[in-house]
Amino acid sequence: MKTKLSVMMFLQYAIWGAWLPLLWPFLNGHRGFTGTEIGHMFAVGAVGAIVAPFIAGQIADRYFNTEKFLGLSHLIGAGLVWFLATTETYSGFLWLSLAYSLVYSPTLPLTNSLAFHHLEDRDRDFGRVRVWGTVGWIVAGILIGQFLYHFHTPTEAAFSEAVAQNLTSATDFKGFTDAAYQAGMGNAFKLSAILGVVMGLYCLLVLPKTPPTKGKEANATMEALKEVRRQPLLTLFLLAVPVSCIHQFYFVHTSGFLGTVQSSATEAINKVFGVGGGGLMTIGQISEVAVLAAIPLVAKDWSRKTLLAIGLLAYAGRMALFAHAADSVPLVMLGLALHGLCFGCFIFVAFMIVDEETTKDVRASAQSLFNLVIIGIGIIVGSMIAGDIAERYMVDNKVTDYTGLFSWPMWAALACFVLLMLFYPNGRKPAPQSSTP
Repeated sequence: MKTKLSVMMFLQYAIWGAWLPLLWPFLNGHRGFTGTEIGHMFAVGAVGAIVAPFIAGQIADRYFNTEKFLGLSHLIGAGLVWFLATTETYSGFLWLSLAYSLVYSPTLPLTNSLAFHHLEDRDRDFGRVRVWGTVGWIVAGILIGQFLYHFHTPTEAAFSEAVAQNLTSATDFKGFTDAAYQAGMGNAFKLSAILGVVMGLYCLLVLPKTPPTKGKEANATMEALKEVRRQPLLTLFLLAVPVSCIHQFYFVHTSGFLGTVQSSATEAINKVFGVGGGGLMTIGQISEVAVLAAIPLVAKDWSRKTLLAIGLLAYAGRMALFAHAADSVPLVMLGLALHGLCFGCFIFVAFMIVDEETTKDVRASAQSLFNLVIIGIGIIVGSMIAGDIAERYMVDNKVTDYTGLFSWPMWAALACFVLLMLFYPNGRKPAPQSSTP
């Protein structure tokens, strides 16, 4: 069973990891969209997470087998994401992104709830299964980075010829190379679509049957909302909004930031991770693998509050390194590696807390509600803030002051740490029993 669930997680996050880290440089560098327009793209990409509790969570908790809902959603999503590769207009990309979000976003919490449903020991087994989602993200990111390195790296002769024929506006070879990489990033959407078809068929043909359950109320979302109003879920949900905004700064701006860092990186680094920034970002996912593997070893002994605090300090440390150590490739790589602690100790642990603090008959809806906050509201707000703040540090439509840009989420993470220490209850309460026989 754990093998089936691990493959599910691998495909689920490879679909997302293929294109998300490259969205900013692709839209900014190749499509020519402004920072505010790209902020809108990231924002509509989170709308699906808002409707998920009211549609996907309700269906999975009350009416429809989870694995069938996942399968159909991924097959439809594959068709939508394929067209993002060739859509050139702002309005067209915006509406396609919205449609894809409505289909894909609800599948994220449902893979969690399906896994929790079939695992015997949450603390022991979930990390071992979920880590394969991180591996999927790594594989997809490096595949795209290597594709760009081997098939979209131009030669100086090609640059000279393009200049002679007036085919490029680039004034130097680096600008010409960056433009070639950004043009090739459209293939990331096609890879995502292929993986989506595989995932859809896998859900329908291989995943275990996960039928809905009956609860006290017909509306599972309303029942889940009643449980979220008590501690520690209340504090966790409130903190999740600013943390998601901080998290979104990372995904919106890091790939473009790394594009400038990689110009001073060694050729050996580029040969391993590829180019374009997305491949190098997988250092964060590699460290995430180690963190997720370690969490089962400490989850029974360390309080949830301690783990959440470590995650918030890692968020602050990562942004501090990006803001103040951009000239040092090793320190930037250390900042990338802190992503493992950011995700593993805060977001991953948070999903565990949601599962253990809610009753069995509303867990899919509760997971979707938290997904609404962490991938819905937080990303919408974070995307708009990240886009608007980036405009302050842009010259000629390109960010030039990353120190100023990354200082904002650094201080925000420290503020969240203080709020956690003040308001999150100490200790760990036992998981509540199901309200159904």
